[in-house]
Amino acid sequence: MNKCFFIIIVWGVALCAFGQNTLSLPSAIAMARERSYDAMVARLNYMSQYWSYRSFRAELLPSVNIFGNLLQFDRSMVETRNFDDGRISYVENNSMSNSVSLSIDQNIVALGGKLSVQSYLYKLDQYSYDKTTYNSRPIRLSYTQPLRAFNSLKWQKKTEPLKYEQAKRAYLEAMENVGIQVVNLFFNVLSAQSVYKQSVANKKDREYLYEIAKKRHALGTVTKSEILQLELSVLNADVEVANNLLNLDNCKFSLFSYLRMADYKDIELLPPYTISDKAIAVNDVVERALDNSSHNMQQQISILEARKSLAQAKANKGLQMQLSSEIGFNRTAETLKGAYSGLKDNEIIGLSVSLPIFDWGVSKGRVKMAEADLEAAKVRVEQSHETYLQSLRMCVMQYNAQASQCRNALRALDIADERYDITKRRFETGAVSVTDLNTAQQEAEAARSQYISLLKSYWNNYYLIQKETLYDWERNCDIVNVFE
Repeated sequence: MNKCFFIIIVWGVALCAFGQNTLSLPSAIAMARERSYDAMVARLNYMSQYWSYRSFRAELLPSVNIFGNLLQFDRSMVETRNFDDGRISYVENNSMSNSVSLSIDQNIVALGGKLSVQSYLYKLDQYSYDKTTYNSRPIRLSYTQPLRAFNSLKWQKKTEPLKYEQAKRAYLEAMENVGIQVVNLFFNVLSAQSVYKQSVANKKDREYLYEIAKKRHALGTVTKSEILQLELSVLNADVEVANNLLNLDNCKFSLFSYLRMADYKDIELLPPYTISDKAIAVNDVVERALDNSSHNMQQQISILEARKSLAQAKANKGLQMQLSSEIGFNRTAETLKGAYSGLKDNEIIGLSVSLPIFDWGVSKGRVKMAEADLEAAKVRVEQSHETYLQSLRMCVMQYNAQASQCRNALRALDIADERYDITKRRFETGAVSVTDLNTAQQEAEAARSQYISLLKSYWNNYYLIQKETLYDWERNCDIVNVFE
């Protein structure tokens, strides 16, 4: 029901956006998390691990199995031996056999053994002798216990719950990665859109100033060189508009194809200009990241897998023993009723032993390799943990600094635009040269590009922090709880 509600909200936001021909960054992210191929792959990867965990849980429960050989008809010559003189002869066999067995099996995780309760019935019809034989085992209780053997289920009980929990958090992190990808594509469009609109405005300005310069040239206040420079700038502006339009189309295609939207011609993007002044404490981010992210779980799994390999190598070295036992009843008779009356006891117990006398150090080498792999895993985990914490702290510090940087960049953009307007008016009166005008224009374009770039970095770092902590810092809630 929560998922249905989420889908309704997503589509509601999308429809509102389409109705107004606008698309905001949160709406684009919500749409991508529902429709993009990356989101679909993340869901499928999670479902794969989910069913793997369900299969493991099923191995801990009793399993009921039925097995049968039905209508096994045999008409052939079979070999027989005379017990008196040992002669071998062949006689005709014309028979049909049927058998069915029902078993309930239970793995004993703590010991690594297997307990089974079975019921078995066998029927043999010998047509050559017109004889029917029944063999029954109404109940048989058997237990198999490896001694000094590797207990795989015991280790799986340690690793599988962690793998499943890690898969859940990896799914949520994949969804946050989708958000980060949308941020990059979204701001690529905004940047290309800004550059295109600015190039169109610059073209109009150049054409206007070129006409003014031609009139001033007739009056002798502008040189021929400046006229040619302005004419060249008009031609370059025309080429720049065409190139920027092509780049804008490519960026739009990348964004909306990622959102799997075919009709996006009239959709305008709403830039996320509103930024928060609230700083995030580095220690809070680190604490939540260690609690919520898949990083710690992945490290625990790596160490457990290495220890599992070492335990397996040690268990496979040296003496191998297996204890097998069974107790039950059986009976053979010519009638079905007789096969279940007058039952006889049936007890079997035995110990199988295997001891390699000399294996040229293979087992010892495998143990040493597993020990080295465990130590290497510990070193990798420690190094990875330090790198992870350092990158996380750096990301938080950049995010906290970018709020003021964005405000300064916006102020710089206003100043650069105002300076360009002043320079353009002064050029109209002949107070400045074309070179000064070009310089003012370049400064305005650089300030606009820097502002959009800082906005992109701001939101990129925000969603990166949200991914690493699986915590919504705007609503102050754990994303892990949303998954549940």
